[in-house]
Amino acid sequence: KWEGRMEELVADQADDVCEQLLQTFGRAHERGYSSTASKDHALSVIRLEERRVELLGRMERFRDQGEASCNIAQHKHSLGERKEAATHYESARDLGAKHGFFLVECQACLGLGNLAKVEGRLEEGLDLYRNAVTAARLCESDDSCYESNALERLIEGLFETNAIDELEPLVLRFPEMAKEHSRKEGRLCAMELKSLYNTARLHEARGRPQEAAREVRALLDLMHENRPAVQEYLPACQILLQNITTQLTVLDPEHGEEELIKAVAHELAKVHTGYT
Repeated sequence: KWEGRMEELVADQADDVCEQLLQTFGRAHERGYSSTASKDHALSVIRLEERRVELLGRMERFRDQGEASCNIAQHKHSLGERKEAATHYESARDLGAKHGFFLVECQACLGLGNLAKVEGRLEEGLDLYRNAVTAARLCESDDSCYESNALERLIEGLFETNAIDELEPLVLRFPEMAKEHSRKEGRLCAMELKSLYNTARLHEARGRPQEAAREVRALLDLMHENRPAVQEYLPACQILLQNITTQLTVLDPEHGEEELIKAVAHELAKVHTGYT
């Protein structure tokens, strides 16, 4: 229904007006996809973004063209079309390299890294995440979210390969970036909770269980103190608490601290019910 109305609106319009309309309808489908995970919404986003990519190229708005290509790739990946997703990410990366847009390079490398990781090519994925971090630091945007997103993926991959020496300075740097995000948002962001979890994992890897337990307690305190913000991303918090329960030795029923184990289990139960 929306797209039928859109065709009426874009008829005989200038390229810039058409592009704005396509973007508006695409964002509506993005919101629909975010709330329902509907395949139909994802397919609509892809169709609209493909038209935007053509228009943006004609208008020589190459950074926007690269970002739109990355958006197509992300939705292709979500639909299981990994080969097509890789093609769009590579196209975006070529645009970024040709026109000097580090933001596009960052987004494309992140997407390609995710694909490599899903397909079991972890070392290749790590190299792509490293490229994404480097590109983000050179990014023409003042928004630090690109670097923090790239850093988060790289840290996760390095934990999987137990590359503690490389990841330690990254983990220790991540909390300040996360706090900056919270300051900009004016509320607690999920990244700040993730930074405490990563620090706890680092302490365990270095044989410091008491420090790891301290980070978990700090995470629980932060959740208690920022309940309204936490309720806005309950699924992410649920996954985080589940990971804490299964991956940290200090939460192991046989070896962990009983009081802390109960506190995490209690919080996980509350998150599961939406604090009702």
